[in-house]
Amino acid sequence: MRILLSNDDGIHARGLSELKKELEKTGDVWVVAPLQERSTTGHSLTIHKPLRIVEMGRREYAVSGSPADCIYLGVRQVLKGRRPDFVVSGINRGANLGQDVYYSGTVAAAREGCMMGIPALAVSLGIDFDKLPAERELHYSTAARIAARLIKELRGTRLPEYTFLNLNVPDVVLSKVKGVRLAGQGFRFYDNRILKRKDHRGRNYFWIGGFYKGYCRKCETDCMAVDKGYAALTPMKIDSTDVDFMATMGGLAHAVGERIKP
Repeated sequence: MRILLSNDDGIHARGLSELKKELEKTGDVWVVAPLQERSTTGHSLTIHKPLRIVEMGRREYAVSGSPADCIYLGVRQVLKGRRPDFVVSGINRGANLGQDVYYSGTVAAAREGCMMGIPALAVSLGIDFDKLPAERELHYSTAARIAARLIKELRGTRLPEYTFLNLNVPDVVLSKVKGVRLAGQGFRFYDNRILKRKDHRGRNYFWIGGFYKGYCRKCETDCMAVDKGYAALTPMKIDSTDVDFMATMGGLAHAVGERIKP
């Protein structure tokens, strides 16, 4: 099995190293990851400036761009036609739950692989940033072992076209993970705080992001599964069409169409 591995925390991230070590027990791993941290860059491609690929070691390359750039170049330039059997992105330093998947570079790398027709998995570690332990105490190995086992189980299984997987694992030792639970995408709440400050010239600058305030508890979701101690596995689709509401909109679309006729 040939695996293309990337992330958004950068080529030197511990999560990437832990995942690579575990995946090498499964197949040939090629790493193509950002040269620097590119967290929350979303699904962006760099088209207004040149990109560089730096060889870091055997089957290990760094790209001066986004996570999606890494998969784009990894498949088309680094592997040069040796199509990977799986694209894996992670392990992200922090969960990618609910609507966070739209901001996540980790998820974007998996999504880019999916758009190329390659089975893909994003992997994240659900860290409690209010009680942030030292980096060496984070349980990346737990997420790495669950991800590797999942890929082994998926070998020979055909994912639906334009569907990829998003895995979020609690930050605990493996023995304390209650299991893997299939869960739908939830919704997280943030206080949307904006910090306004002044630089040394008296000009305003801003920090955005806000603090996490919990999640919607109306139904079982990825957020709830991780909160209860499970690894949450969510199948995600490229097509985000609201099919149910599309039927409701039919009459409105017809009415608007009639009114704009000359």
